Amino acid sequence: MEHLHLALGYLAAGLGAGLSVFGAGFGIGKLAAAAMDASGRQPEAAGQIRTSMLIAAALIEGATFFALAICIILATAK
Repeated sequence: MEHLHLALGYLAAGLGAGLSVFGAGFGIGKLAAAAMDASGRQPEAAGQIRTSMLIAAALIEGATFFALAICIILATAK
């Protein structure tokens, strides 16, 4: 019975890690597409748009790394 709990923990950690990475990739893709569209519409504001995009991408990556850390903790907890 203990092996079942470990297996379910590994499964949950793997699914959680996959979902968090998928969500981050999707979010950063939408962010980059919107930034490229905005830069194309207003080239004079491209520097400010790029800065805002990088800050938002860093926040998305930070949340993703936090989610991955939680998944690793779940996988290694006994």
